[in-house]
Amino acid sequence: MKKKRIKVNYKPLWKKMIDEDISKSELRTKTGIAPSTFTKMSNNEYVALDVLVRICDVMNCGLDDIIDIEKS
Repeated sequence: MKKKRIKVNYKPLWKKMIDEDISKSELRTKTGIAPSTFTKMSNNEYVALDVLVRICDVMNCGLDDIIDIEKS
């Protein structure tokens, strides 16, 4: 049985940030998230759920508004 690989994609977050005119540095300051975490997100790598929750809290949205899950 072949294991399905699940990928994350943060394109919805980047689009939402553009729509709301908020920069990465501004979001980083408001959430207290490390620059290295934003680097991981820029590379579509996994980050901790609490990071995503903090972003949702600041952006006043849900997880499905900032992340896409892709099965391959």
